[in-house]
Amino acid sequence: MAVRRTLSLGLVVTSVALVSAMTSTAVAAAVPPPPPNPSDAELDQSRAVAKDKAGEVGRLTNQLAEAESRLMRLQAEVEAKLEDANKALVDLTAAEEAATKARSDADAARREASGADQAVGDARQQLDDFAAGSYKQGTTVGSLTAYLGAKSPEDLLERAHLLNAVSGSELDALEHMERARTQKANADSRARAALKVATQRQSEAEEAKRVADEATAAAQRAQQDQLARSQQLLADRTSFERQLEAAQAEVGGLESQRDRYQRWLAAKQREDEENARRAASGRPAAAPAAGSARTVIERALSQLGVEYAWGGGNGRGPTRGIRDGGVADSFGDYAKVGFDCSGLMIYAFAGVGVSLPHYSGYQASAGRQVPLSQMAPGDMLFWSTDGRIHHVALYIGDGQMVEAPYSGSVVRIAPVRYGGIVSYATRLI
Repeated sequence: MAVRRTLSLGLVVTSVALVSAMTSTAVAAAVPPPPPNPSDAELDQSRAVAKDKAGEVGRLTNQLAEAESRLMRLQAEVEAKLEDANKALVDLTAAEEAATKARSDADAARREASGADQAVGDARQQLDDFAAGSYKQGTTVGSLTAYLGAKSPEDLLERAHLLNAVSGSELDALEHMERARTQKANADSRARAALKVATQRQSEAEEAKRVADEATAAAQRAQQDQLARSQQLLADRTSFERQLEAAQAEVGGLESQRDRYQRWLAAKQREDEENARRAASGRPAAAPAAGSARTVIERALSQLGVEYAWGGGNGRGPTRGIRDGGVADSFGDYAKVGFDCSGLMIYAFAGVGVSLPHYSGYQASAGRQVPLSQMAPGDMLFWSTDGRIHHVALYIGDGQMVEAPYSGSVVRIAPVRYGGIVSYATRLI
């Protein structure tokens, strides 16, 4: 599509300039010869037209920045909602498993308590049968309870013989059964209480899952609504870039030449001052990223223009994306071969033997965290929403970074965005 060709051209030009800067020596390159310096009369003749075009260029540039910001905010919100839905699903699964186990334990305790009741009833019946049998054999006791109603010493003695016979067997067994029944009844009560708690937690988890699903569905509907807007923004971006190029071409008249000449004078002055300082101190100018950091940056830059694919990328290069159930699917990421933000970092750092997980949140803690003000080429930068990290990019110096930004885009170089950025950079090398 047209926007990709335009972006790719700009990215290639920028990356060539960056790589050239990194391969330069420690001594800064000399300022080139001065550009043409038009006269004041020539400048006056073109100033009115140039002023109008410069204002238009500024307005278009602001619109491009706003469009990019809206796309990035949407991506952050979608990722946060998906994480909430994943957490609710995990909690619901755990609650269902706990409720199932509690229900099984309660059923087992209920069966054991019921069995104990039956055993005690059988034992009591055996005692009554024993007492009745004793009566038939000539004793004066018709049942065990008759023992308590003896009216004479002889009657009591005969009943005592029966009690002694019973206590040596059935009464002991009955006592044990009564105790077992009490224990099983207590276990049944505890199991039912645990089941009640587990059922309540399952109900709460189901409600949390329902709320999370509704929030996710709402976010996905918002994604679909925004998708049409995003596509229009991309079309507007293409139009704006063409208008910007045309405006810059018009502004690139005599006034632009004077501006370039003034910048040349300033650069020449800085070069002269720097050379004088180095001559006085004997110290060379600071060198750009080198060694391992340079290798990591060059590997990332080698993928400029490669398509974004959610879940794509490994240490060997771009891979086929995966489904996310939302925006990435609507862009067909699962059918593309490319990188997502963390996949690009995996590929870049694999060049120096560093293995990273395919999750930006874990990559943030994979190395030493330094204050953002101390970031250096080769450091990873992160962005978060509500404390959850959802994006990573590689800092390449001079306020620039290389990233795989979002579905529908490509690996690119962009200025560091400070909205939502985490307060530290992660340094691995």
